[in-house]
Formats: sequence, C-alpha cells, structure tokens
Amino acid sequence: MKPYDFLVLGGGSAGFNAARVAHSLGLRTAIVDGARDLGGLCILRGCMPSKTLLYMADVLHLAQQGKTFGLKIPSARADMKAIHARKKKIIGEFASYRQEALTSAKFDLIRAHARFLDPHTVELSDGRILRAKHILIGTGSKVSVPPVLGLAESKFWTSDDVLDLDFIPKSVVVLGGGIVACELAQFLRRIGSRVTLVQRSPHILRDHSSDASTVVQQAFVDEGIELFVGTKLERISTDRRGVTVEFLHDGKTLTRRAAHLFNALGREPNTAGLNLAAAGIRARPNGQIITNRWQQTSVPHIYAGGDCSGPAEIVHIAIQQGELAARHAAGVKNLKSVDWSLLLNVVFTDPQLATIGRLERDLDEAGTPYLVASYPFNDHGKSILMDANYGYVKVIAEPKRGRLLGAEIVGRDAGELIHLFSGPLAMKATVFDLLRAPWYHPTLAEIITYPLEEIADAISEP
Repeated sequence: MKPYDFLVLGGGSAGFNAARVAHSLGLRTAIVDGARDLGGLCILRGCMPSKTLLYMADVLHLAQQGKTFGLKIPSARADMKAIHARKKKIIGEFASYRQEALTSAKFDLIRAHARFLDPHTVELSDGRILRAKHILIGTGSKVSVPPVLGLAESKFWTSDDVLDLDFIPKSVVVLGGGIVACELAQFLRRIGSRVTLVQRSPHILRDHSSDASTVVQQAFVDEGIELFVGTKLERISTDRRGVTVEFLHDGKTLTRRAAHLFNALGREPNTAGLNLAAAGIRARPNGQIITNRWQQTSVPHIYAGGDCSGPAEIVHIAIQQGELAARHAAGVKNLKSVDWSLLLNVVFTDPQLATIGRLERDLDEAGTPYLVASYPFNDHGKSILMDANYGYVKVIAEPKRGRLLGAEIVGRDAGELIHLFSGPLAMKATVFDLLRAPWYHPTLAEIITYPLEEIADAISEP
C-alpha cells in the first residue's frame, strides 16, 4: 500500500481535528481507531455526558431549594431511569454526528489498534502494515490505578460507570479530589447518595489555588458531603456488603464503609500499547509523550497531541494541538504555537471554578510583579437575589499600564463569566479598556467591574 502523508492514531478531539486539517491541506490522510465506539473521550465518556448529568442535578438542587425562593415545591427527587435515558439520547446524537463526520470524510478511517514497528511503520491489530511520512499520536488517556493496597482487587467504579448509572447508589466513597472526582461526587450527593470524599492533597482541586478550592470545599460540606483532605490511603477491602476504606487523617487511622467505591485518583496517558521505543519516541515515566512547541516528539516527523502528551487535558487545547501538528507537517509557514498565557480552565462543580491566563502562583514563581483585586459574590446584587453567595471574582493585571494577565472566578456560572476575559486577554487589553465598555445592571457579569476599578484606582491611566 502507498504510504500515507499523515497517519493519525486515535480519533478523539486531537486526532479528528488533525486529520480534518491535514486533508484540507492536501495530505493523504488516515485515522486508525480501534475503540468499540467512535467519538473520543469527550463525547462518549467525558465532557458531554458529565455536563448533561451535572445540569440535571443542578435543576434538581434548585427545585429542592424552593423554600428559599418562596416556592412551594412539595417534592423533588431524581428519577435515574429518566435521567439515564435523557443522557443516552443526547450523547447518542453527539456521537452520531461525530461518527458521521469520521466515516463520511475524505480521509480513510481504519477500525483497528496500532503499534509501532519503526519510525514510519505501524502494525495494526488485524495484521495489516501501514507506512506514513508523518504520524500523529492522539490516543488519549485511561483511568489510573495507583498502588494502594487492595485497590486493584476491589470492584471499583470509574467515571465511565458513574456516568452510566441508572439507579441511585445508597452510599459511595470517592477516592480523589480532582475535577472528575469533585464534579461527580457532587452529582452523586445531589441525586441522593451518601458521599464520602477522600483526598490525598491538602485541599481538593490541587491544581487550583487554595482560596478557590476552599470555597468549593465549603459548598460540598454544606451540601452534606463528608470530606477528608490531607489523607494517606492505607488499605481497601471489599465483601458482599460493599467496600471498606482505611486512611490516615490528622495522625489517626479512620475507616469508612460504603456500598460502592469510585476510583477518581486520576488518569494516565494511553500509550503503553504503542511500542514507542520501536519508533524512538521519548516519554515520561507515566507514559506521557514529550513534545516541543510544534507538537513534535523526539522523532521530528512524529507528533502527539491531547491527553497523551498534555500538559493540559482540555478539549480545546487538544484541538489546537492536533490542528497545529497537521499544519506543521504540511509545511505551513508562519505558524504560532499554543499560547499557554491564555490557558483557560473550568471546573463544573457548584459553585463553578474558572481560571484564565497567568495566575498568582505562576507570576510569583517567575518573579513577575502584578496587581490583584477581588470582589465577593455575597456582596453583589444579582448573585444575592439568586442566592448564589459562594465565591468571588479575582483579576490580575500588570502594575504599570494595567494590562490584563489573568483572572480567577469561583461562583455561579463562573464557566460562562470567565469568557469575559478571553477576548481582552488575547488582545492584550488593559483594565481601562474593559472599564470603557458598558456593563448592564443588574447582571452577574458586572461583578468583574469592581476588581477592575480597584486596580485602575491603584495606577494612573497611560
């Protein structure tokens, strides 16, 4: 068979978009994907099913708070059969659209798994051999099983299992405090499960600031989640009645039992079966492929993007990386690499947590001077009338001209509000530029004007 110009391993967000762009640039392109269902993690087992379920749980939670708003709502409870059916219908439509895009595209779609034989050659699980001038690895990630005594032997749930529930679990112990753990722990609590969350780090959402995570932690405790941080897992055991988790906390060994165990201790790059060594591709000990600013691996004609290369496991980043790799392979001139100073992140807990740009810890580590100001949701008109009192908005700016550097929002609709900074940050706008814009009252959006004004007052407009 004639070698491909551009061969993609994995049809998720990075791979699909890389193939789409490569084909548009005239490269003979193919995607190799042996997954049972086409569509990738985001559509099938990640972003879209989780946010579908979280939104339904938000509606349920608001209905249960009816008394706060002067409403007589006698009863509001989860119908998990109906919730499951709605989720399946919505995700089925998303997946069908992506499958159609994959199968009707002008690039080849090959349903198999691949492993390297040499830097230009892969062997497929059906025995075929393919060669390519350029290759992109976009094989995603898989659930990690850390070496905790008894964990591997326990019948734990992964996020896949929680997203596919059609009943309300009586009780669940959640291991982990990252985004997936936190979002789905709150979902489980809101549909009616008794939830215990055990996190090893000093606070949940450890990749975010302690200020932000503390707000989310308080909301969790207020909703009835039993929360332990700063722990060390010691032993997990199971029997026909459920699971027992032993862990150290504040110098004491504690035990918690539940009907089910949810392992949300993280994910790892799905690269173990690729035989990277045969191609000479360098990877970190956890299997994460090392890339440069153009997504090239240690073998220049082989690229990687998305969860398997990181450093941020975010869909829009994976898309950018895949498209960049395809353009670089095609020899497109004047390319720009991914701009990490615009990194955008959203956690869909309630309250939501969202960040963009360079944050305080990044600037502190770099020794970069900055001004910072914040304003709380519990002192803002629109959020007060919505009973959305958790959280704050924080703005970070350069101290001489007031150019925006970053922002952090914890609170209602933070994932939407953070986009108020996306365009201005990309355009290198200042706090003065944003304050020249109109801000309607009363809206949630106008809350950002208070920290903007505080920073503007601290400097003089150029």
